[in-house]
Amino acid sequence: MTMPADLRRRYWRKTLLVTVWLLIVWFVTTFGVVYFARFLNFTFFGWPFSFWMGAQGSLLIYGLVVGFYAWYMNKLDAQHGLENKDD
Repeated sequence: MTMPADLRRRYWRKTLLVTVWLLIVWFVTTFGVVYFARFLNFTFFGWPFSFWMGAQGSLLIYGLVVGFYAWYMNKLDAQHGLENKDD
């Protein structure tokens, strides 16, 4: 199915915007915690918060990023008539 150029541009702009925001979340999660680990030195559920965030919290956030991206792109595809009818 071919989309008009204007609709394709809007679709691509929204895709790039959500991708950039999710990459910012990924960057802050990955490097922000490491950089600020000495300032995150308080106990959280019996463990140092920096350890918990590095070991457990970042994995949770990565899962949320992937889940949000899949949900958003499915919604965006449906809005633009690009959903996969076979599923």
